[in-house]
Amino acid sequence: MLLRVPEVLSADQVAQVRQVLEGADWVDGRVTAGAQSARAKQNLQMPENAPAARELGDLILAALQRSPLFMSAALPLRVYPPMFNRYGGGHSFGNHVDNAIRQVPGSPHRIRTDLSATLFLAAPDTYDGGELIVDDTYGAHSVKLPAGDLVLYPSTSLHRVTPVTRGERIASFFWIQSLVRDDGQRTLLFDMDSAIQQLASDAPDHPSTVQLTGVYHNLLRQWAEL
Repeated sequence: MLLRVPEVLSADQVAQVRQVLEGADWVDGRVTAGAQSARAKQNLQMPENAPAARELGDLILAALQRSPLFMSAALPLRVYPPMFNRYGGGHSFGNHVDNAIRQVPGSPHRIRTDLSATLFLAAPDTYDGGELIVDDTYGAHSVKLPAGDLVLYPSTSLHRVTPVTRGERIASFFWIQSLVRDDGQRTLLFDMDSAIQQLASDAPDHPSTVQLTGVYHNLLRQWAEL
């Protein structure tokens, strides 16, 4: 499932993040790439251990907690601390698949990357190129969203970032280990949750709402991994 999550950050929050990023130090993005990805990767990243990265990452994690759409779709168990990158001057990232397991820096913990997320931090009309292209069984999907919007997609997907030929593409990116490992099961739960919420809005006293909510939680109980 590929899903747009709008307005994860408000305009004021985007401006706050951008102000911090403007004064940040940046390093070659290949420092966090695997051997195969490093050959395809051309961008800059903020060091993961930079205090500013942790500060902004906490802001983003708090915003995700306030997004019912993100919580319903991702069913997050663990979220990798958000990272930040920038593309400009022809930078791109060729076809790759994200590493299956990521070591959380500064801790003994590792997460399984079930879902990948990109949170856009630059308005799309301020740069040319820089589309995130995600391939699935239905073809290639091009994603270039307003600042503050996020795209969520399975980490098993082949994906790439097209060359940026004008301006700068600035974004945060991170991974999620979901309570439900299987993308198909996660999608079914998300569709059911969306339908339950719509039914509760249209017919709040309908008895099927309680019954369907029970089915949802029984499926989650069956499929969840803690």
